[in-house]
Amino acid sequence: MNATALSAHRENGRGASQRVLDHYASHSPFSTPGRHAALLDALPFDPASVARTVQGLLIYEHVAEPFYGYPIPDARRGESHIRPMEQIIDALLELDDRPLHIGRPPEKRLVGICRHFMLLSLAIFRHHGVPARGRGGFGAYFNPGKFEDHWVCEYWKAEECRWALLDSQFDDVFVRNLAIHHDVLDVPRAQFLTASEAWRRCRGGELNPNLFGIEFSQLRGLWFIAGSLIRDLATLNGQEILPWDVWGVQPAPDATLSDEELDFFDEIALLTADPDANFDALKQRFAEDVRVRVPAKVFNALRQREERVFEG
Repeated sequence: MNATALSAHRENGRGASQRVLDHYASHSPFSTPGRHAALLDALPFDPASVARTVQGLLIYEHVAEPFYGYPIPDARRGESHIRPMEQIIDALLELDDRPLHIGRPPEKRLVGICRHFMLLSLAIFRHHGVPARGRGGFGAYFNPGKFEDHWVCEYWKAEECRWALLDSQFDDVFVRNLAIHHDVLDVPRAQFLTASEAWRRCRGGELNPNLFGIEFSQLRGLWFIAGSLIRDLATLNGQEILPWDVWGVQPAPDATLSDEELDFFDEIALLTADPDANFDALKQRFAEDVRVRVPAKVFNALRQREERVFEG
């Protein structure tokens, strides 16, 4: 972003403190493109262009064949487990070494899930100085009446001094197949509930926690929302981990939470309800509380094994 644009961008950032905006305009260890930074220089960074770029580079693992006609070979399933952006770009270029603004056919796109669409969106926004952060929560637009585990990019809409939600996973194919009628570049808050909102509304008796989780895996309930709370807290602190990474205080599947655990997650939900107002408290809690801080190794629940967060 040039000096004039950056100045105007900062002038408009009155809805959140400049310190908060500057923080989220900077790369995290996960979103940095590293030695591939120059490849992002020429990419446009308005929300529509970011979504279009990301959609041309990634394919969502679980609908690759029914939506795009590409059955994913078993040998490529590991791509959805790649954590840092630099390695994601490595894998992209190994499949197709053309510039990143050129959309790939389905078989040349990196296999990922919603978190990868989120992270690549973050990387492009942040590379150009646009504040952006990942949010973990639940989409209401996958299965009517249910709230599916999902991750989206929250970017700063400077002209309106507010955060907006970008769901870059939803290209025209997704929109058509799921009959989406809302704006995927500015997802209505009623269509995506952050983990904090889901927790607080379930705890208040407004919503049933068994509506929240992953339908095809039959993983649902308050314990699931509690795990999402911790991963959302980590993501807000620049640790954009995989959705199935487990560590610390995250409950086991189908666990019944004790009163002490409920109180603990109530507190985390309040902290993450307003990341701007609670910016310092979020950072402090994450840095000092070993129960929530991401360790060097986490448990990959899909692979059922412990892994280093950053390999090598």
